[in-house]
Amino acid sequence: MIALSLEPKIAIGAALATELAGFSSGLFAYLKAKLIDFKLAKKLLVFSVPSALLGTIYSDLVPPVILKAIFAVGLVFIGTQLFSAWRKEEREKHEETRKEEFSEDFESTLTDSAGHTYHYTVCNPNMGKTFAGIGGAFVGMISVGLAELQEYHLVARCRVPAPVAIATSIFVVVITVLTASIGHFYEFAKEGGDVLEQVLNVIIFTIPGVIIGGQLGPKVQQYVPEDKMKVAISIAFLAIGLFMLVTLV
Repeated sequence: MIALSLEPKIAIGAALATELAGFSSGLFAYLKAKLIDFKLAKKLLVFSVPSALLGTIYSDLVPPVILKAIFAVGLVFIGTQLFSAWRKEEREKHEETRKEEFSEDFESTLTDSAGHTYHYTVCNPNMGKTFAGIGGAFVGMISVGLAELQEYHLVARCRVPAPVAIATSIFVVVITVLTASIGHFYEFAKEGGDVLEQVLNVIIFTIPGVIIGGQLGPKVQQYVPEDKMKVAISIAFLAIGLFMLVTLV
């Protein structure tokens, strides 16, 4: 959407439709894999859904360029933090005390459909709720931001296993995006004409791709080591954030 230089209203509508299709596709795969922490997701949705509705209602009050700049800087920051967290884990990997701590001291346990068991503790729940609220507002205003903030909190800060963090984030994002989309899609249907046509012209190309990617992602994740996945996510966030900043100039 960034490279196409679409009008903000059209770009946000197309992005929400694309995001909803892609994440929904991935959601079914993660449900099948039993990687979603529903208890954690419910706690986050209480904050993300109302914020998404407020973001949708008041999206016209903040210039899109400011929102884009804030989000771009946020992506660069999150990418840097994820990479730093990976380097810290690499340095600590051979410490026996840390291994013993993580084998005994945890609050949550989740076993996926393949029989892999994950032990983890979600640290600083207030930070998670705050990020859910901020991310939900960004989803309502510019269609993105929630998944990135959640992955920063869960993966970089709390060291929740990446498969569980990503699957849970996707579940929260799907529900939040669906909520935020209702208002936007109603406006498009009401306006009709060029706006609706432009949105449809974009999503007929983007939606098939993200649906396929949503199915491939969880399968690829089974074969990619968790530390490599964390590095890949950090690089992706850095690249997208820097690209967005360049397009602002």
